[in-house]
Amino acid sequence: MIPASFEYVRADSVDGLLGALTEHGDEAKILAGGMSLIPLMKFRLAVPSVLVDAGRLDDLRYIRDGGDHVAIGALTRHRDLETNDLLGAECGVVRAVAAEVGDNQVRHRGTIGGSVAHGDSASDLPAVLLALDADFVIRGASGERVVAAADFFTGYFETVIAPDELLTEVRVPKSGPAGFSYQKFNRRAQDWAIVGSVAVRVGDSTRVGLVNMGPTPLRARGVEMALAEGASATDAAGAAAEGTEASADINATAEYRGHLARVLTRRALEAMV
Repeated sequence: MIPASFEYVRADSVDGLLGALTEHGDEAKILAGGMSLIPLMKFRLAVPSVLVDAGRLDDLRYIRDGGDHVAIGALTRHRDLETNDLLGAECGVVRAVAAEVGDNQVRHRGTIGGSVAHGDSASDLPAVLLALDADFVIRGASGERVVAAADFFTGYFETVIAPDELLTEVRVPKSGPAGFSYQKFNRRAQDWAIVGSVAVRVGDSTRVGLVNMGPTPLRARGVEMALAEGASATDAAGAAAEGTEASADINATAEYRGHLARVLTRRALEAMV
């Protein structure tokens, strides 16, 4: 299908981009890699009257050591994540999961900021960032604010980012090169996960994030609590679907998604290295 007509604005700076967002409000959409937005526009599920292209803002494309965290610019592409040595040494789970996103074309164009701001619970990286307790840096005309991952995702394709704001940076705690596993079930390698589960060790605790088990990415708190109390991987994984709101669609019933959450969580916990 062909998208509806729109005005195209190319941003040459962050301030210029924010100015365009302030001028056009919720009629504008930011174009980064376009891997999520363009398909929605083709199906006319998104009909922005103004498209603000952020693709040339190279100052938002970086991976840096931030002391107790790794700072990732919002326009950093998935391919850059999966090949970065700093991430491999300091937060291996982000590097590994980035390699599971879509196919080569998607990873060479798609950005971490676009994936996060899109707010799709079926996406791989948001659940990982939630499990890590990452922070998101958001900039607007009134200044900059930092939002914890637990407060960032608010609903189906919804986040706390206001129409005149821009996600500029993702800060992931240093969890080391190992101690994680990501398991997902999909029909084809490049498809969205029908369900996914990521287990990652941060300090003395094990965190578990769930993909496509509700309107937002979710933490499997019941699993985490059971592990903290000494439960085995099998017993703890039995709580993976507790508190979730899995949907039913052409790919799976809600009950089957709950079953997958338990199975994949057990596998993730057992495969952590």
